Amino acid sequence: MAHPLSGKVVIAGIGHTAFGKHPGRSTVSLNVEAIRKALADAGIEKRAVDALMVKAPTSKFEMMYAQKLAEALGMQPRIGGVYDHGGATNISMISYATMAIEAGQCEVAVVSLADNPATGSRQAYEKSYGDDGSALFGWFSTPAGYAMVAQRHMAQYGTTSDQLGAIAVACRRHGAANPHAQLRKPLTLAQYRESRLIVEPLRRDDCCLVSDGAAAVVLMSAKKAAELKVAKPVPVLGFGQGQTSWDVALRPDLTTTAAKVSAQTAFAMAGLTPADIDVAQIYDCFTICALMTLEAYGFCAPGEGGHFVEGGRIEIGGELPINTSGGLLSETGMPGMQLVLEGVRQMRGDSVNQVKGARTCAVSNQGGIMHTHSTLLLGV
Repeated sequence: MAHPLSGKVVIAGIGHTAFGKHPGRSTVSLNVEAIRKALADAGIEKRAVDALMVKAPTSKFEMMYAQKLAEALGMQPRIGGVYDHGGATNISMISYATMAIEAGQCEVAVVSLADNPATGSRQAYEKSYGDDGSALFGWFSTPAGYAMVAQRHMAQYGTTSDQLGAIAVACRRHGAANPHAQLRKPLTLAQYRESRLIVEPLRRDDCCLVSDGAAAVVLMSAKKAAELKVAKPVPVLGFGQGQTSWDVALRPDLTTTAAKVSAQTAFAMAGLTPADIDVAQIYDCFTICALMTLEAYGFCAPGEGGHFVEGGRIEIGGELPINTSGGLLSETGMPGMQLVLEGVRQMRGDSVNQVKGARTCAVSNQGGIMHTHSTLLLGV
């Protein structure tokens, strides 16, 4: 049975900037552009907005960032602020906004993300692990953490490089058909095998893009959307979170994450099961992340993710198409909000890679090196 909150709040509008490089532009200006487009998509004026929630930019920390953005927009929101769960932040903010709307704390909420690591600073991704000099031996940077996880999954379950490559091939196929994608080049498995190693076993095509850009959504109650005659509202059916607070080197098990807790919470709220999902937008900062998320969500059993993604099953026309706009591997490396936007498009029926008859969509967001996780379930 679904939770009473399921379906009571809708995503009424979406917007984004171009994805790629925006030299000389601040994250505030990128956020403003995306929010204006989301409001226009919803068909409402900014004076209707009384909540503003924004992800902290990874590339440059700024105090009171949400207030700077509100000032730039000419807004005086009742509630809001800046949040950081890494790449899981976007869905987490959507869940907070949904609860705030239902609690009567606000009526119309804007949730936004902008960053510019492609033309600004990407130092946040260059973390050195440990205080014992281990960085000198290669334990350095975000890819190294994911490579450690991938190595363990391969050793424990027999997962292969070609199976990781199947995820890259699917995302690149979908991104090639997306006119807004930063990388519009399809990829064959043979080409994947030839791509250079970044940190073994991860190849260049296992790793997401580095991108400037912004994306935003507008939320309100389903009742208010009807009153305002919003053209294409998409109901929020369920959401959940899970957090693995320990860093990679301290975890007793590298092949399980809190994505399972997050997904179970969201499915229970929506009164759905993985078998009810028609299309999924799965966080793919690295291919191993997408594979393990499919396992954690229950689309396949632990250790079976490698076999699950083979044979075109996750491509358009397959059993569970994922990342139909290209994901982080092809559309944009921005952390997560673009996946929400594509989920909305799928439920509206106007994606460039539309899954015929899709009525449910699961969206995953993930932060750090599988530290934080958020799940969103959308319907029609």
